[in-house]
Amino acid sequence: MKIKRYVAPDMRQAMREVREEQGDEAVILSTRRIAEGIEIIAALDYDEALMREASRQGAARAPAEPPPPLPAANSQPPVAEAPAPRAAVAPPPPRRPRVEPTPAAPVAARAAAAPLMERAAQDTARLRNELGSMREMLEVQLSSLAWNDLERRQPLRARVLREMTRIGIEPDVARLLVDDLPEQINAEQARYLPLGMLSRRLAVSGRALADDAPMVTALVGPTGVGKTTTIAKLAARAVMRHGADQVALVSTDHYRIGAAAQLEHYGRLLGVRVYPAYDGDSLRKVLELLRDRHTVLIDTAGVASHDPRLNQQLDTLAQANELRATLVLAANTHAQSLDDAVRAYLPLQPQACILTKLDEAPNLGGALSVLIRRRLALDYTTDGQRVPEDISVADARVLVCRAAQSLKTGIPDDSLMADRFGLAVASA
Repeated sequence: MKIKRYVAPDMRQAMREVREEQGDEAVILSTRRIAEGIEIIAALDYDEALMREASRQGAARAPAEPPPPLPAANSQPPVAEAPAPRAAVAPPPPRRPRVEPTPAAPVAARAAAAPLMERAAQDTARLRNELGSMREMLEVQLSSLAWNDLERRQPLRARVLREMTRIGIEPDVARLLVDDLPEQINAEQARYLPLGMLSRRLAVSGRALADDAPMVTALVGPTGVGKTTTIAKLAARAVMRHGADQVALVSTDHYRIGAAAQLEHYGRLLGVRVYPAYDGDSLRKVLELLRDRHTVLIDTAGVASHDPRLNQQLDTLAQANELRATLVLAANTHAQSLDDAVRAYLPLQPQACILTKLDEAPNLGGALSVLIRRRLALDYTTDGQRVPEDISVADARVLVCRAAQSLKTGIPDDSLMADRFGLAVASA
């Protein structure tokens, strides 16, 4: 029997190490939480009968408790004594006055109980940690069993989930696509059908078809996503289509050093005037002044989702009438951060989205997952700094093909798939 100790930051990593080294036949002898994370003692070729026999022999070798001594042969049995005569009942003793305890008594009692309470608290914390470790271990094992069962019963659906994971699609969106698959699919369909379903789930606004309609558009989003550069690209398209006298730029970004100067620079290059707006009242006045312009583009300050200035910016834009809010997101941002940004700007009810920095994104799966989850229509995509060349009208099929080709990593392993989909499969 081979026994080994494993230490890992969490239960899933520890179980993964046990499985990789000892296989699925390993037996978990103990688990506990330590300072370094989780400790697991695992055994291979575990013989339960041998362990019971060893325990039984150890117990047999332990010294037995000596029996009580027997009485001597010539000893006489004890003779019951005759009851003594009843004495007269004595009067009760005089009642003593009650003595109040000194204040030191409760203090001493608490001091004596403090070690016991501390030990009880430590035992409770240790028990809670052990229960948490056992729960994590059971979840890991249940996830692994559920995923293995799915691969056995529905191998093509498991293959689709694995491929969606490879290109970076989030688990909830991947499960949504798999649930929409027909009951019976072949290997060829399992290879190409999910990509088609992914492109159909991705909404595009067809914004280029409405370029002839006058529009006031405010670009909003976190800092560093490329709002000002994107505004310059949109303004250049509008100038080429309608002329510089029909285009105006508005700057509300007065927090970032040089933001207004950058927009002024683009305005001079395009022959377009830039107007400042400092609050909701001045923004209304500027838009009233520009009501005859065909295209008005508003540049806003980049504000993080937890920044207190976000509410002020949302209030300023909410006071403008007939304003189309467009959320700008960077494709090279982590999926969770993208989702946080969308949730932060939901009070503004953005009508569409522009996805920037496609050329800097290692994969597009996370960004596409957020757009599908939040049902945001996509206006444009950008993939460079050139004005106005590096901007395109959104095309769902092109984006999905680019996402499928962008990531060249290997097939995800079973432990990752069980972690992402095992519990969902088990609860389905």
